[in-house]
Amino acid sequence: MEKKFYAKLFMICLWVLLALSVGLLCYAAFIGKFSEGSVNALLYWAYGMLGLAIAAIVVVGLYITATTNPKRLLTIVYAVAGAAVLCGLAWLLAKGAPAQGYTGADLPSQKTLKLTDTVLNLTYILGGAAVLSIIVGEVIMALRGKKA
Repeated sequence: MEKKFYAKLFMICLWVLLALSVGLLCYAAFIGKFSEGSVNALLYWAYGMLGLAIAAIVVVGLYITATTNPKRLLTIVYAVAGAAVLCGLAWLLAKGAPAQGYTGADLPSQKTLKLTDTVLNLTYILGGAAVLSIIVGEVIMALRGKKA
């Protein structure tokens, strides 16, 4: 009975968030005509939804792991710490230099430039790790004689 309640509550929350998202998009498109204020509202909504999704994954993951296998909680702590280390490394590598060739009137702040470079560095690190893991995995399978 409890599972059905949570499933129904989850579906109601999803429908409410979907309705709010569509409403905000319609406001930005038809009333705001995609002005700066309406676009900023859409961006902040997207940031909020991303933060909510990440928080939900971590909280639900912790809850499920704690109830099913408490010894695996340490694995989640290591994964979150590893993600924090990767983000910190990307931030340390970010230069935050102004964009070359940009002649606009409103130059981005130093904080915005640093954040943009951090996200780019994080993308490069994770993309390189993905390619490297595919290559290493194929080499290991070839050496062991297993077929994909």
